[in-house]
Amino acid sequence: MHTPDTLHTALSTMNIPFEVYHHPAVFTVEESAAHIAHIPGAHIKNLFVKDKARNFYLITALEDRLLSLKSLGKHLGAKDNLSFADETLLMEHLGVTPGSVTPLALINAKPGNLRFILDSAIMAHSHVLPHPLTNTQTTSLKSQDLLRAIESWGHKVEQLDLGLFPRS
Repeated sequence: MHTPDTLHTALSTMNIPFEVYHHPAVFTVEESAAHIAHIPGAHIKNLFVKDKARNFYLITALEDRLLSLKSLGKHLGAKDNLSFADETLLMEHLGVTPGSVTPLALINAKPGNLRFILDSAIMAHSHVLPHPLTNTQTTSLKSQDLLRAIESWGHKVEQLDLGLFPRS
């Protein structure tokens, strides 16, 4: 499994420029905003969920999206409702702990073991701000470079307007 340092080395090897911001551990959007709200770019949240058939989904959305997992799951063809995967599954599939879920964890994921859903509105921002496998850091990189890295690790990026699945 990769560490933040080996992840950053992998990005550098791909000639992907980035900046790293260090901060106290954050577990919620509100806690994150207290430390990184001043950094320009798409502020995101990440959900690692599963359905009853043990199909896994990593969902990355703008931080202010209030998502209906029920309607999103139906759209994605999930077997029954989506629910959050537990800590063991999170470590097994992404190599991170709760609070550190990030699209950059796809460097640790076996291609084909999960679906990656990216809020298409993120691409309207020049930069995106994911955690680099730990919730004590934030990495700023170009949104297009995030896609390039994920695809180079063998994963398909499914862009979807997650604003179409609001929680009521």
